Amino acid sequence: MVIHVVRPGDSLYRIAQAYGVSVQYLAQQNELRDPNRLTPGQTIVVPQPAETYVVKRGDTLGDIAAKHGTSVISLWQNNPQLGGTDRIYPGQTLTIAFAEPKLGTLAVNGYAYPNIDQRILRRTLPYLTYLSVFSYGFDASGRIIPQNAELLTKMAKQYGVKPLLVLTTLGEDGQFSGERAHALLRDPRARGVLLESLDQVLANQGFAGVDIDFEYIPPEDDEVYASFVNEVRTRLAPQGMTVMVALAPKTSAEQRGLLYEAHDYRALGASADDVLLMTYEWGYALSAPMAVAPIDKVAQVVSFATSVVPPDKIFMGIPNYGYDWTLPYVQGRSRARSLGNVQATEQAIQVGAPIQYDETAQSPHYNYWRERAEHEVWFEDARSIRAKLALAGEFRLRGVSIWNIMRYFPQLWLVLNELYNIEKLD
Repeated sequence: MVIHVVRPGDSLYRIAQAYGVSVQYLAQQNELRDPNRLTPGQTIVVPQPAETYVVKRGDTLGDIAAKHGTSVISLWQNNPQLGGTDRIYPGQTLTIAFAEPKLGTLAVNGYAYPNIDQRILRRTLPYLTYLSVFSYGFDASGRIIPQNAELLTKMAKQYGVKPLLVLTTLGEDGQFSGERAHALLRDPRARGVLLESLDQVLANQGFAGVDIDFEYIPPEDDEVYASFVNEVRTRLAPQGMTVMVALAPKTSAEQRGLLYEAHDYRALGASADDVLLMTYEWGYALSAPMAVAPIDKVAQVVSFATSVVPPDKIFMGIPNYGYDWTLPYVQGRSRARSLGNVQATEQAIQVGAPIQYDETAQSPHYNYWRERAEHEVWFEDARSIRAKLALAGEFRLRGVSIWNIMRYFPQLWLVLNELYNIEKLD
């Protein structure tokens, strides 16, 4: 795999010619809306197939996979143009394998809301190990608030993906509630009700486990929170279900702040099967302009996490979005606009902005003007994704967790699939 960074004067034709592939192939793989328009600094992923197959009349994906000693899942991963479907046609060229050997195996978790576009979900599931459905809350008695995710869990299983129920303390205002967490954790009766209710929902909707995401917990509840996670794990283990817990991005055990203090990495790592590091949102809607997940900051969190939790229990978070800030930034008043990575690149092309790359943060960014106001945009591209995946490999983590998969970002999956085998569980 090659990640080509567009230079002034480049065209897709010249790039394709340089790497011995067709313009149509590059446009299709990178899903370029207008192949005739590029901007300097934009990334183009150039996959390097080692083995291909031309579909014949009467072929099915299953037949092709069997003939080449591979799987239908692998064909979907190597051929994103299939969209996770079985639709093929005579004369179509499919990639069977790529030239470069894989660096290893990673488990991949992806977060989705129940209203995700089914076409996006179907395209993404081949690349996932777990699908975390966000989110399920609970009332004052501990009973889980009803929601229906049966379609998502059913689709996940069709692609060999384990669906997880994300259990949160989100209220009707969309905010995490420390008070709700405190009330539940300190009330044995409510905890018992929640465990019973959780059992029912997991079974009725076809989940394979739970991802617990309690944020802004009062610091004095750190021990009881770890105890609660262990209770859930003890309850679900006989059924073969997975218990994960999402952790705020800490760099030391003594880190202060309501977001961090009750998240005891060592205790929660021992209580859960796996942990998810929420290594994003350094740059966020209310912050000054900066990278959402600067690699140097992410590395500090991962370094601390692996010092107290076994690396093979850790998932590192990767953001699938960026932010557009209006300048000048005014603390307490400015609010950035969220945008997808594809959208960010297309906007740069539309406004004629060259894309820069910050080597320290390992993140792309650009500035532009609109309606007499300057804007600054930070997002992710193929280079920043490769850097994050390399970090996960360097620390030998179990996997990565994508927040979130609601918007399809082709370069994310192209880079991930060429670098790593993706863990699929029986």
